[in-house]
Amino acid sequence: MFSRFERSPTISALNTPYGGTLVDLLVNDARAAEMKATAKDFASLTLDERGLCDLELLAVGGFSPLKGFLGKADYERVVAEMRLADGTLWPLPVTLPVTPGDGVAEGKPLALRDVYGNLLAFLHVEEIFAYDKEAEARGAYGSTDVKHPSVAHLNRQSGHYAAGRLEVIRTPPHYDFADLRRTPAELRSHFESLGWTKVVAFQTRNPLHRAHEELTKRAAEQIGGGLLIHPVVGVTKPGDVDHFTRVRCYRALVDNYYEPGSVVLSLLPLAMRMAGPREVLLHAIIRRNHGCTHFVVGRDHAGPGNDSTGKPFYAPYAAQESMGKYEGEIGMQMVDFKQMVYLPDEDRYSPVDEVPAGARTADISGTQVRDNYLAKGLQLPEWFSRPAVAEILNETSPPKFRQGLTIWFTGLSGSGKSTVAHALVERLAEFGRNVSLLDGDEIRTHLSKGLGFSKEDRDTNIRRVGFVAGLVAQHGGTTLCSVISPYRAVRDEARKTSKGNFVEIFCDTPIAVCEQRDVKGLYAKARNAVAEGKPMGFTGVDDPYEPPLNPEVTLDTSKLSVQQCVDTIIDKLIELGYILPHGHISA
Repeated sequence: MFSRFERSPTISALNTPYGGTLVDLLVNDARAAEMKATAKDFASLTLDERGLCDLELLAVGGFSPLKGFLGKADYERVVAEMRLADGTLWPLPVTLPVTPGDGVAEGKPLALRDVYGNLLAFLHVEEIFAYDKEAEARGAYGSTDVKHPSVAHLNRQSGHYAAGRLEVIRTPPHYDFADLRRTPAELRSHFESLGWTKVVAFQTRNPLHRAHEELTKRAAEQIGGGLLIHPVVGVTKPGDVDHFTRVRCYRALVDNYYEPGSVVLSLLPLAMRMAGPREVLLHAIIRRNHGCTHFVVGRDHAGPGNDSTGKPFYAPYAAQESMGKYEGEIGMQMVDFKQMVYLPDEDRYSPVDEVPAGARTADISGTQVRDNYLAKGLQLPEWFSRPAVAEILNETSPPKFRQGLTIWFTGLSGSGKSTVAHALVERLAEFGRNVSLLDGDEIRTHLSKGLGFSKEDRDTNIRRVGFVAGLVAQHGGTTLCSVISPYRAVRDEARKTSKGNFVEIFCDTPIAVCEQRDVKGLYAKARNAVAEGKPMGFTGVDDPYEPPLNPEVTLDTSKLSVQQCVDTIIDKLIELGYILPHGHISA
């Protein structure tokens, strides 16, 4: 349906497949200067990573036919029917969460900025509307389970969306791999210069191994055209390999193992929703806008894995079924591929449904790559991954015992957190892990001085601790955090900040024992305050403590000695691979 695209050499004249200008791009210096000068008079919104990605794709035409964030009529129909208000197929919400008030109001411009304060765009707000988070979760993602990344994100954001005319001053700046960041117009022009009339796009958020290499080469051969390797370098699934490492791997493959002139590598600043059968349609539309004619869809495309009960969020081939249903309307043909497996006796790869009867097969899952090879410092076998790719992954993915780590002690006041944490500092040094300790009282004296004990202030305190610990962990350090941290949601935020290297220690000591240890008399003071009708918000007395649901370690310090507690934690850290047993020589 949309086999031809109008092409344009500059962003200022970027056109959609439908021939209409996308958004107002402020390429006029005078107009841009005027808007910047008045920006201080408008309310500002700092965009998160998803917002930055969405803004960029709206601006450059990746989300065509969208011209801005969805208004209420479009949003509600997209959630319910995968259609814009005018009936155009659109699978997922592209929205801007806001909190009304403080200048954020209908009829007023809203300055959109990045985390550094850079002014990127103005939204001329025409409507602000409340929405139903549960309805969006069920409609767009098919689940209300917070283990789904988009459901978790939805639960954290505000309860209103804003929409209106979007006026873009600049797209979010990128200083990495600048030569690989092509807009839809630039990519379409490049394909034309190569003489490609058929292009198959391959979507990825993971490093490419031999099976992917074979799959993509077969896909290009099957359509008789060129290949676009189009990895996502925006928001992907928590725990994924960072895009800097992945792009180095892609480059090594493209430069050394594909026929020259057969493949183009370009980066896509997309915030994935991990929405399976709906997301595959978004991916196809985006590649159509970039000039592709075909799209590879494999098993469990854009799936987030298993839910909290251990069941997959989506059926293995749900995305292929979805793409097959709508490919004509999108204007893209699907190239569907089953899982590729290695045949050791024949030294070749084959689709799993074409494996000869009785033939031996071999494969390594993504989890095995992380846990059985990279986490242990072992080299990936050459049949599975090209040596250049394996070397990059080993360089940038040190084994777990060399990675940063956050150890988070939580529990009531007097539960033994600080005592065990101090002892653990010395014990970890015995294993070669030197650590920093963030203790609750010291944090309140320095990092969180001035904060009170309201829920908001407590959450702020824990977010600060989590931010510092996560930053240390990302750069290879180890932090022990000993904080009551009574609320489960903000503890879970701290876990996400540490990018998965997080061990939660729950000191599940009976409150009666905690009170017996209370040399400051805080429990008694809190109970007296309650009796006098002046509650002070003390955790365990007149403010709730929400115990962890799945802590890595649970301790009852009324039954275990300090030595036994530390031994229990050490055993768990060895089991998880964060420290090596005595006598073990690291790889």
